[in-house]
Amino acid sequence: MDATVTVVGNLTADPELRYTATGAAVVNMTIASTPRMYDRQSGEWKDGEPLFLRGILWREYAINAAASLAKGMRVVAVGKLKQRNYETREGDRRTSVELEIDEIGPTLRYATAKCSRATQAGHGVSPDPWADSQGSQGIDSHTTRSEEITENAKNGEGAGKNELNKKVLVGDNVSYEDFDSDEVPF
Repeated sequence: MDATVTVVGNLTADPELRYTATGAAVVNMTIASTPRMYDRQSGEWKDGEPLFLRGILWREYAINAAASLAKGMRVVAVGKLKQRNYETREGDRRTSVELEIDEIGPTLRYATAKCSRATQAGHGVSPDPWADSQGSQGIDSHTTRSEEITENAKNGEGAGKNELNKKVLVGDNVSYEDFDSDEVPF
């Protein structure tokens, strides 16, 4: 039985996009979640012990996340906790718990987001039909980043820790590709 959890926290680094030997895209990221409690005696909010949870995404979803998320972003992630057993180089057995992410995106508590539908299995961004009449603040830099990630994907290169990750998410505007407006129930 899998334990499904929801975690809200900040990304500690840019998502690390890699490719398996078979060519499947995979992204690893760490989410830091720190509980805050109100101390009635001091009248102040205090931070609790932070939880650092490693998360993993696969295939097209990995490419979308790498193009959309960056270090410091506050995200909400839903997934299943998975226990992974492994052996170190020294022969010691270890166990780790990671979040196999089913859904992830920026929270809107302290930011705004513009969504663009991904095209052809997460490669690129479909044109913004509203850009001419309403402007497209944040979309241009996001499109550039998505195109670069797509080009890296075609070349089999990762985009986890290079300059590419610094080109999007400036100020309070974020872009999030994995949104299907046809799924909205209203």
